[in-house]
Amino acid sequence: MRLSFFALTLLLLAGCSSRPDLPDFTASGYLADRGTVRIWRKNSTQKTWHLMTVYTPFSGGATETTDYLWQADKLIAFERHTAGQHPGTVTLRFDQDGGLSFMERQTDGRREALSADDVALYQFDAERMLKISDDLLAGRVLLKQGRWLASGKIMRCDGVTDAPDFDNGAMVRQQRRTGAGVAWLEAPSGIQMLQISIDDPCATEPKEAEF
Repeated sequence: MRLSFFALTLLLLAGCSSRPDLPDFTASGYLADRGTVRIWRKNSTQKTWHLMTVYTPFSGGATETTDYLWQADKLIAFERHTAGQHPGTVTLRFDQDGGLSFMERQTDGRREALSADDVALYQFDAERMLKISDDLLAGRVLLKQGRWLASGKIMRCDGVTDAPDFDNGAMVRQQRRTGAGVAWLEAPSGIQMLQISIDDPCATEPKEAEF
């Protein structure tokens, strides 16, 4: 899930910004080379973080949802669910010393072995996503979602009617469909469409109380 040019630009801008005063529960995201990544995050304490990422490929392939949990600056849980024709899960648990206490991978209901390299790769992915989340939030790159209305405006998942001034507005208007789900990014540098789909993003958007 490499970052697109737009996402890299946002991260460069974020690196020049001081960390803003944001709520404990936030949503952000970015455009990757082959799909979109949406990130929800909850900071329970200064050193306890829960991240959930949803990767949606442009090709319409399997959506990948991953939960990461850190306590005292250490990754203690990793859980990935892959949808599609060959659904799968990966579950890792770590103790406070960083030792692996549980691991399991299943594909199409069959258990598969995980190598030490596999575990190291998942740990690297977790640290990378935490750094990306830090940078996006430092630059106030925030995710919004909703559904198109017949008026051309968007009813956001929080019930607010919005009319974002997209940087790529002409292209967005061509793709607009009443009732379609839409996700976009808002930042000081502009407003960028993230994805348009037939599904209702509000039906699966995490709620703070349940996160």
